[in-house]
Amino acid sequence: MDLDNKALGLGQSPALLLIDMINGFTDPVCALGHECDAVIAVNQTLLERFRTHGLPVIYTTVVYDNDAQARVFREKIPVLNLLQRGSKWVEIDQRVQAHDGEAVIEKHWASAFRGTDLDAHLTKLGVDSLVVTGLTTSGCVRASAVDGLQYDYRVVVVEDAVSDRNADAHRANLFDLQAKYTDVANSASILSALAVR
Repeated sequence: MDLDNKALGLGQSPALLLIDMINGFTDPVCALGHECDAVIAVNQTLLERFRTHGLPVIYTTVVYDNDAQARVFREKIPVLNLLQRGSKWVEIDQRVQAHDGEAVIEKHWASAFRGTDLDAHLTKLGVDSLVVTGLTTSGCVRASAVDGLQYDYRVVVVEDAVSDRNADAHRANLFDLQAKYTDVANSASILSALAVR
């Protein structure tokens, strides 16, 4: 039986949170990556609209400096060790590059909130809701979206602006997020909502 839930939509002060749009995930040459050109294109459109409206844009990347950081996570998924500081794999994909003044949050775990100052940064900006995009749906996107709810932000995951190496995992996680934690919407509805602001 499905749970009763309702769409919450965006608050008065939304921010765009791009999860791990880094070369390691967007370049199929990397063991962590997959082809996601369509997702890049949607993110480009969302970035343009958020910037036009003067709304906050925040990025995340995964960066490791030493073996102690996220030790068990990296033991579980050893290929994460590719994401060392100074590697091209931790850099934001140039097609969705951050502009001056847009924060890039460095993280070690799946969630953008775990062990970072993201919540403090959002609070300082007066953000009350998050439009979440990026990679990957079943991993860091899901973890960040769930934690966004747990920090009392309205969260909308943009279904055509997120992707996963596994299509079944992508669909299942979007279904679960919509059922229990967040809104799931397409980019057209987000663009429409921003247009009336």
